[in-house]
Amino acid sequence: MRFHILTLFPDMVMNSLHTSVIGRAVERELIEINAVNIRDYTQDKHGKVDDYTYGGGAGMLLQAQPVFDAHQAVTGSRKVRTVYVTPQGVPFTQKLAMELAKEEELLFLCGHYEGIDERALEEIVTDHVSIGDYVLTGGELPAMVMVDAISRLVPGVLGNEVSADTESFHNDLLEYPQYSRPEEWHGKKVPEVLLSGDRKKIAEWRLEQAKERTRRVRPDLFKKYLQKEKVLEMLFKQKRNNIHLIETLSRGTGEILYAEGESLLIYNRACDIVLLTAENMEHGEKMISLIPETCELAVTSQSFLNDLLLDKRGFQVCQECNQVCYTPREPLPVRHKDIRMLTRDEFSYVAEHYALGDPDSVKERIDAKAMYGAFVEGRIVGFAGIHEDGSMGMLYVDEKYRCQGIGAALESYIINRERESGHTPYAHIIVGNEESLRLQEKLGLYQAKQNIWWLVKKACISLQSVLNS
Repeated sequence: MRFHILTLFPDMVMNSLHTSVIGRAVERELIEINAVNIRDYTQDKHGKVDDYTYGGGAGMLLQAQPVFDAHQAVTGSRKVRTVYVTPQGVPFTQKLAMELAKEEELLFLCGHYEGIDERALEEIVTDHVSIGDYVLTGGELPAMVMVDAISRLVPGVLGNEVSADTESFHNDLLEYPQYSRPEEWHGKKVPEVLLSGDRKKIAEWRLEQAKERTRRVRPDLFKKYLQKEKVLEMLFKQKRNNIHLIETLSRGTGEILYAEGESLLIYNRACDIVLLTAENMEHGEKMISLIPETCELAVTSQSFLNDLLLDKRGFQVCQECNQVCYTPREPLPVRHKDIRMLTRDEFSYVAEHYALGDPDSVKERIDAKAMYGAFVEGRIVGFAGIHEDGSMGMLYVDEKYRCQGIGAALESYIINRERESGHTPYAHIIVGNEESLRLQEKLGLYQAKQNIWWLVKKACISLQSVLNS
């Protein structure tokens, strides 16, 4: 991912962002940070970039010309999402960080003095964002805060796959208390449960601590958590039919936009998908009006919603799918010895053989540590993975090695990893793919009675990277 920061103080930005975790990510070429000095683009022979405001008032204002020209020098004819750092913007949240982390390139514009000429902002800015209701001397510190928060969500930056899933604001809860050695310090002991080695009890304690801390410190956040828990309780009454909705909320990627009775609209900001289920037409019409304009993918649980989405928002059905999920408590046997997480070294092989995905989506899944390969004598012969929405898929095995149980081993391996992460493994199987359904039944996955539909605003090819083969 590439960050551009337009600023009057590039050294301040670069010195700060080239340390610790972010600095290591830059060294590993997982992210790139480019600080651009606005002053380099002024047409004033004295290097001046500011002037007095029309209409009077205290302070100076950054002029439109150097800001615009600096932006053009970076972007050229490319459309790059441009964030203006201002206390007048929308609040910066973890959900917005997740959304911005999906961009390949971001540009941050740092104001100074009394701000920036409005005409330049109208020309180049796509997002006005604030990190809080207070005023700073410039936009550099807020920009660095956002770059740090967004970078942590870029696959590979944190190193530890689960780190981002256990921190504050994940699943609308603050982080639980944590302890290190020694066991007793200043007369205060580490809670006994953390020394027990009982993972189940530790997980339960941490959840309760997170809930209590959130209730006490952030009642607004706790209210959202309680709403989600109430919705999940409703969804679990038909778990197999609702598994995609349940997992989207449980994994912390879903935002509830509408909930009434058994009608629900969830926005998966991480992959820009809306998921809808409705008990009547009236609720369906209300939900469709709430879908973000930028969203191009939808998943529905009732066919009448498809007609509404086509009529009101221009969505067309791309695929009807069976849903399957694995709910037994026992792990599956993996009958192939050499299965491992894929790296960029295997990218060419996957891109060549995965017909339903574009190269960028394949690369993103590999970088997200969400793809696994089967190897024979050190050579990759097949792969499978987890789509961005959380469902399993992308299964492929070389023709020479088919009918040897490698496909089943790959899926079993992923199912076990998903279970260890606290997820319910599930998949979407395109209606008519009987071979895949037989494999799911063989492995012990249960099929939902109710099908789901994938809809898309543009050509179906844009959807293929999130569908199972």
